[in-house]
Amino acid sequence: MTPQKKFALRKVEFGAQQMRTLKLIDQDSLYSNLGLLLSDQCVHTIKVVVFQGTDQTIFKDRREFTGSLMKQMNEVYDFIDFHNQTRATIERLLRIDVRDYPEIAVREALLNLLVHRDYSFSASALISIYTDRIEFVSIGGLMPGINLEDIMIGISVCRNQDLANVFYRLHLIEAYGTGIGKIMRAYEDMEEKPSIETTKNAFKIILPNINEKYETGKFSAQKAESITSSTVRAEKILSNEERVLEYAQSHGTITRNDVIELLEVSTSTASRVIRKMVKNNLLKQNGKARNTNYTAIK
Repeated sequence: MTPQKKFALRKVEFGAQQMRTLKLIDQDSLYSNLGLLLSDQCVHTIKVVVFQGTDQTIFKDRREFTGSLMKQMNEVYDFIDFHNQTRATIERLLRIDVRDYPEIAVREALLNLLVHRDYSFSASALISIYTDRIEFVSIGGLMPGINLEDIMIGISVCRNQDLANVFYRLHLIEAYGTGIGKIMRAYEDMEEKPSIETTKNAFKIILPNINEKYETGKFSAQKAESITSSTVRAEKILSNEERVLEYAQSHGTITRNDVIELLEVSTSTASRVIRKMVKNNLLKQNGKARNTNYTAIK
């Protein structure tokens, strides 16, 4: 998705003056380095590799994502989302679905990789998916004068201030320095916690797979029940379907673009959520093509 389409989706004006204000073009209407990052001519890429097991012995899948940073962001998120499996449990008459990785944690780790990357390096950013974790490796270490303890308490010195401003205007980020806190809060009821590793030229966020230990039988039934219950509470609060249903009920109807903006997801993810809700008789489809909208089924 191009910046123009993203701004149009957010109902934010995006003309020549706005492009100059955001420093995408200069006074002579020539694209800046930031403009190139957000264009199809962007030379930087993200590589995503899926491994079988917990090491790099066997490859299952690998992709390199190119194009504008917006395009890479949406396509990489969808790729990870496809591999973000769901574990179903039954609590009385209620079926509870728990994903391997909290969606908010994946989203914030990906945004961190994009916004804080050092684009003076040509090497690709790297995301590695194992059975027990996802690792997001961004090129560029911590900014001078900042250490890991500072990051953990919310202090942030942005390497790419102009890029962050664009993401802020698009409501992709709320404020600087809040992403790591959101990731940690997504795991606050879990025994496993995300971890961060830094070197001089790299920044790595590691998200543990919530469901992996259930599959390997490492937890006792009592621990599994305790963690599942706390996960259920978090999932209920953050359920995408509940948010869509609440919007449809309060506004009368909801469209796919409404879902994209409400959940801050890509077009394909929004379509998948809607299809599932229609199939489960939570939403009713009205109209066709561009006139399609959905109403809540009472």
